[in-house]
Amino acid sequence: MSGINKAGFVVLGLVSVSDLLTPLLTDGEHPPMTIAIGSAVVGLISLILVALGWQGKRWVLAPLIALRLASALLAVPAFFVSDVPAAAVAAAGVGVAATIFGVVAVLLPSRTPVHAS
Repeated sequence: MSGINKAGFVVLGLVSVSDLLTPLLTDGEHPPMTIAIGSAVVGLISLILVALGWQGKRWVLAPLIALRLASALLAVPAFFVSDVPAAAVAAAGVGVAATIFGVVAVLLPSRTPVHAS
């Protein structure tokens, strides 16, 4: 695993922790508690997948990426719904950008040199 792949897993782990903490950070309306609890479940599953991916298990990439992109899509309404606090919009923007970076980074091929024998 290359350094950029590791950075991707770290970033995806951090946004997963952020999702896991969402029920503690919501006011019940932004996001609604049902979304916050769903986000926490996605965060917990994502953290497990990140840990497995860190160990080199490549099969985790598809479900991890699917969960993280679904989570990012759940944040998109914050940009269009009225009465969403500016801090929540900023957090959603950071989360979406971090998710995109993390997904791209874990998908980049490892640059391990091949030695001729």
